[in-house]
Amino acid sequence: MATKAPTYEKLISPCFSAIRALGGSASNDEIYDEVVRQLALPEEVLEVPQSGRDGRSRVAYNLAWARTYLKKFGAIVNTSRSVWAITSEFSDVKAVTSREVIAFVKNMEAQSANKPQVDTKSSVNFVNQDEGPEEVSSWRTRMLEILQNMNPYGFERFIQLLLRNCGIDNVEVTKKSGDGGIDGTGQYKLSGIFSFKLAFQCKRYVGNVGSGEIRDFRGSLSTDIEKAIFVTTGSFSPMAKVEAKASGKKPIDLMDGEMLIDKIAELQLGVSPKTIYEIDDKFYAQYNEA
Repeated sequence: MATKAPTYEKLISPCFSAIRALGGSASNDEIYDEVVRQLALPEEVLEVPQSGRDGRSRVAYNLAWARTYLKKFGAIVNTSRSVWAITSEFSDVKAVTSREVIAFVKNMEAQSANKPQVDTKSSVNFVNQDEGPEEVSSWRTRMLEILQNMNPYGFERFIQLLLRNCGIDNVEVTKKSGDGGIDGTGQYKLSGIFSFKLAFQCKRYVGNVGSGEIRDFRGSLSTDIEKAIFVTTGSFSPMAKVEAKASGKKPIDLMDGEMLIDKIAELQLGVSPKTIYEIDDKFYAQYNEA
């Protein structure tokens, strides 16, 4: 029987422990890698994709849920969109349990809806999983769907535009997709003085890019290519990340779907910012107290 990915409930405690082990703050990727290390999750579990077109693995998606709960619990906070830190209130707390975290959030949401307190020993799986974790906003989901539904050559041309907006010159799409080789090249000038020839490959994946794809890309690079980047709408398996920075080999920079959407937002390529207010449930809950 195939091993299943751990549920978000089972990842809440490891997620908090990972951030603490990493010095009290960590990025999404660092949290993922540390949780994988602590739980010794096998490759076949890490390659299980999230259902639908989310673009990331089930483990990564469930970790996003775990962070949502820890944030509502007051244990962690966003210092930037993909970086988390343990709050001052929990600076001396060594560990948390999923039951206490979920029971707290369940009662907090019951209070905000002016409903009776719930039994903390009842089933903890109460959230509507279809809504998605808090950090996965609806526009990001829609943006990912748009990218994944582009035709392959159109996606390459979009990455060409993105790289140009990142300061890469002479960006050319070298071929139409199909053979797993270089999709395009460009020239990057550092500080207006030093220039590097760049090659890129881009894949509209749902799920993980594996180490084999990284090796194939590296094998297609000519000796005059000094920098290389692999862009995907999905994510990269742990072994792909290891392969990309393997000692003694030409390093490959990786941009997964989350990083791609971050860059689209930063450059405002076909998107525009909109102010959204986040309600502090704890602040308003105090006015329901007797």
